[in-house]
Amino acid sequence: MSPALPAGDPVPADGALPATAAVGSAERDLGIYLHVPFCRVRCGYCDFNTYTATELGGGASQAAYADTARREIDLAAGVLARAGVAERPVSTVFVGGGTPTLLPAADLATMLDHVRATWGLAPGAEVTTEANPDSVTPASLEELACAGFTRVSFGMQSAVPHVLATLDRTHDPERLPDVVRWAREAGLAVSVDLIYGTPGESAADWRTSLEAAVDLEPDHVSAYALGIEPGTKMGAQVRRGELPMPDDDDAAAKYEVADDVLTAAGLSWYEVSNFARTPQDACRHNLAYWRGADWWGIGPGAHSHVGGVRWWNVKHPRAYAHRLEQGQSPGAGQELLDDDARELERIMLGVRLAEGLELAPGTGRVPERHRRAVAELIAEGLVEMPPARQGRIALTRRGRLLADAVVRALTP
Repeated sequence: MSPALPAGDPVPADGALPATAAVGSAERDLGIYLHVPFCRVRCGYCDFNTYTATELGGGASQAAYADTARREIDLAAGVLARAGVAERPVSTVFVGGGTPTLLPAADLATMLDHVRATWGLAPGAEVTTEANPDSVTPASLEELACAGFTRVSFGMQSAVPHVLATLDRTHDPERLPDVVRWAREAGLAVSVDLIYGTPGESAADWRTSLEAAVDLEPDHVSAYALGIEPGTKMGAQVRRGELPMPDDDDAAAKYEVADDVLTAAGLSWYEVSNFARTPQDACRHNLAYWRGADWWGIGPGAHSHVGGVRWWNVKHPRAYAHRLEQGQSPGAGQELLDDDARELERIMLGVRLAEGLELAPGTGRVPERHRRAVAELIAEGLVEMPPARQGRIALTRRGRLLADAVVRALTP
C-alpha cells in the first residue's frame, strides 16, 4: 500500500490559490504531470499510489479515467486564471504511474489533447510517458508519437531474470531491444529505468543489467537504489527475514560501477541518479521539479506546486472521481512554503544537479553563513567549486554518494 499523504492545511473546495502564487509566474515554466494509477500487477517493492483491478473494485473505471482527468484539467485552468497566475503554454508533460500504457493509446492522446487545448504546448515541448516493456506494441507507440508524445521511459529495472522475479516484474528482459526499436521507429526518444541493490543481486548481475542497457543505445538512463518501504510486500519479506535488507556499501559500490559504465558509453550524469547522452536528452520535466518551477499534478495522489504553494490530491481513484463529479477540488491538503522552507528545498534539490548549486543566487559569492561549511566539504572531497562558476558548488562523485550529508552541512 502506498504511504499516507502528508498532513497539511485544508484545500478550499474550489481549489483556490492565494494571490502570492502568481508572483513571478511569468518567469517560471509550467509543467503538467498526469498520474495513471493502474497496474496489472503490484510490484513487491512499489509504494507508489497504484492499484490493480482487484484492489479497486467498483466505482473506479479505467475506461472512464481519461474523462475524469479532463475534469481536473478544466478545474486547474480555472484555478490558475482566478489566481492571476500568468497564462503560459505548457513546457513539459509527463504521464506516470502506475503503468500509463495499460490505458489505450487513444486515452493518453485524449488527455494530452486536452492539455494542449487548455494551455497550448510550448514550441519543442517535451511530452513523456512511462511504459512497461510488456504494455506497448509498434502500433501503440506509433499512435502516441502521432498524438504528440516525444519520449518514452521504459521500466527495464534489470536484465537478469531472477532479479526481475524478486522485484515482481512481469516482462521478459529479451523484449527490451524490440520495444526500444519500435519506439525509435515511431520517432520517440528513449529512456530506461534501472534499479540496483535488489536482494540477491550480485555485482555481476548489476553489471549485466548496465551493459544490456548500454547496448540499447538509449538517450537517457535513470539508475535508482532500491529502497525498502514500510507497507510493501518486500518490506514485509525483509521484516520476516525472507529477504535481506539492502546494504548501503553494496549500493554505493554499484552506483560507482553505474557511473563508470554509463560514462564510458557516452552518458553523463546531470542529476545524481540520472544520465543523458547530451544536455538536450536530460529529462526537462524532472529538471523543472529540481529547479522549483510550477507544475500541476493531475490524478489521485498527485502532488502540485505553484509559486510556493504545494498541495496533493486524495489518494483513491473513487474518491478522486467523486470530488470532480461534484465540481470540487480533489485536493486533500496543502502547505504554503515560507522563505526558509523554499530555501531549504532549493538547496536539497539543487545540490543534486551537475550544474551545481548557486549558494547566493545572482551574487556570484559564497554567503558568510556557508563559507566554513563549504571549506570543510571541499576538504572532505564532497564538493568542488567550478572555476568558471563563481559562487556555485558541485558534487564530486564521492559527494554524490553522500548528498544528504552535503545538504545537512549547508542547512541549519
